[in-house]
Order: sequence, then C-alpha cells, then structure tokens
Amino acid sequence: MSSLEGKVALVTGAAAGIGLATAQALARAGARVTLADIDAERGQAEAAKIEGAAFIAIDLAQPGGAHQAVERTIAERGQLDILVNNAGIQHVAPITDFPEAKWRLLIELMLTAPFLLTQAALPGMYTRGWGRIVNIGSVHSLRASAYKSAYVSAKHGLLGLTRVTALEGAEHGVTCNCICPSYVRTALVEKQIGDQARTHGIPESEVVEKIMVAEAAIHRLLEPVEVADYIAFLCSDAASGVTGSAVTIDCGWTAH
Repeated sequence: MSSLEGKVALVTGAAAGIGLATAQALARAGARVTLADIDAERGQAEAAKIEGAAFIAIDLAQPGGAHQAVERTIAERGQLDILVNNAGIQHVAPITDFPEAKWRLLIELMLTAPFLLTQAALPGMYTRGWGRIVNIGSVHSLRASAYKSAYVSAKHGLLGLTRVTALEGAEHGVTCNCICPSYVRTALVEKQIGDQARTHGIPESEVVEKIMVAEAAIHRLLEPVEVADYIAFLCSDAASGVTGSAVTIDCGWTAH
C-alpha cells in the first residue's frame, strides 16, 4: 500500500508547473488529489490524466475563494488531509514604480489565500489527528532580490505563517513546512525573463545565466518534479518529525 493511500490532497495552482508535478507525485503515492487553479481549461485537462483526480476552478485572490476551495474538496471527497499552497504570480519592478494594485494582488494570492486555506483546512485535520500542509515558498523566503518587493514580502510572510501553523498544529498531528526552491523551470519563471531583461538592461538570452542561476553553486534551473518529489516526502509518515522548517532545494544558493 502506498504511503498516502486513503488520504485526500488539495493542491492550488495545479494546472501547470510545480503544482501539477505535485499533484502527479501525490497521486502516485496513493492520494486522491483535487487540483485547483484559475485556468479551468488546462486544469480540467490535466486532472483528467491523473487517476482519481478532480478539478476545481477557483480564483484564490477573490473573497471567499480560499474557503470555497476547501469546502468543495471536503464536500466532494469527504475529508482533506493534505494541503499544498502553491498558487502564485510574479511582478518585477522597482519599488518606486511598483503598482499598488499589483502589490495587493501578490500579497492576497500568495499570503492571505494560504492563511485562509489553512484556516479552513485545520479543523478537519485536528479532528482526525493527522494533517500535512506544505507551503511553496522560495529561496526568496530566505533571501531578497531587487525589483521583487511584493514577491519577497509574500514569501517571507509565508515562512512565518508556516512556523506558526507548525507550532499550533503539532499537538494535533499536523505538520507544516515551507519548501524553498531556487528558480524552477516553469511558465512563471519563463514569463519573468522579458521583465528581468528590461529591468536589468541585459538581453533576454543572458537572464538565466546572469540573474536566475548566478547566486547558486549549481548553475541550472530546477525541474518541477524535483520539488514535487520532496513535497511528497514531506506529506508522508516518514517526515512526521519534520515541521516548521524552511526546506531548501536551491542548488546551493543559500550556502553563501
């Protein structure tokens, strides 16, 4: 029997990238996975490829979206044991030019929504005496980069939320960890290349080498499956003693 047999998982931002790879990894481990994403067409198509998976179209930045995602998962699946807070976006600009609306959107989606999802998921986990929450942070939960004020602030805050959740959930059998990868080969990263090139005044062809992997000891992008497999481990019983951690998969970035 797989280690996550009988468990129900909700993964946000799961239509592509880290979220999709995580949904696939959890399903391989035996969990029944619900994918949540704003991209309904792609999300439904990807969920159809995963045995036993379901899909919820949701905008987590809208009022009520987070609670609705949890409530629908529980209504359709009967319970929720694993929550992976992955949904995110990026905007690159100097603080002096950073639009307030973009700031609020990033904070709402990447910090407030994980709080609300966690808030909605914990009571059921507490009742069953078992739960796993994995927040998808970033190396930017631990380090800062210029021109990413909202993203860095949200990811730093997410690590703080992780640690508080770990402390409150420990007596109820719930663990919470923040996984902190360096740049991963996803659409979110690819969309940054043009913005980074314009902001730093370099050609797009030089962005990965000079900006994205320059601080790492291993000069490459991570693949989504590398992050997903680590998340699956954190959700297993083998990781029952791991909680409140900033788990780095950063090619040696933070070793400096």
